[in-house]
Amino acid sequence: MNIEFRYATHDDLPAITAIYNQAIPTRQSTVDLEPVTVASKEAWFAAFNHTSHPIWLLLADGEIAGWVSLQQFSERYAYHKTAEISIYFDHNYQHKHLGQAALDFVFEQLPTLDLDTIVADVFHHNTPSQRLFTRNGFELWGHLPRVALMDGQRRDLDILGR
Repeated sequence: MNIEFRYATHDDLPAITAIYNQAIPTRQSTVDLEPVTVASKEAWFAAFNHTSHPIWLLLADGEIAGWVSLQQFSERYAYHKTAEISIYFDHNYQHKHLGQAALDFVFEQLPTLDLDTIVADVFHHNTPSQRLFTRNGFELWGHLPRVALMDGQRRDLDILGR
């Protein structure tokens, strides 16, 4: 499989939203409980930029397989070298080791983006993501017990950092 990354454009927002919406029913990677609309993601998308906090599409053999973003961690300047990472894949491309490819790519981009610290909010029960991040040097920096209520069940959130 040929893997490429490119910056996401506004024209990609429907595909980004569709991939995100696929994750909602799994209750593994987002606290959204109902599908979101492209319109509801406009302001979120506008907060990204190519120079410090990008969204990239991951293309597998030319097809959009997923996306990875580095979101501003905080508006306060002292945190300007820290970003929050999000990675989402189309359900047809999950379990194909693309998460590793995404992290490898992001790690290569960090010097250019003037970033040196990445945090990831990962549900404690999301074993695949927990393994991926831990395998790549992320450590548990925080554990928030029972902070999310989804389908009548309380879920823990881990803050992983590197």
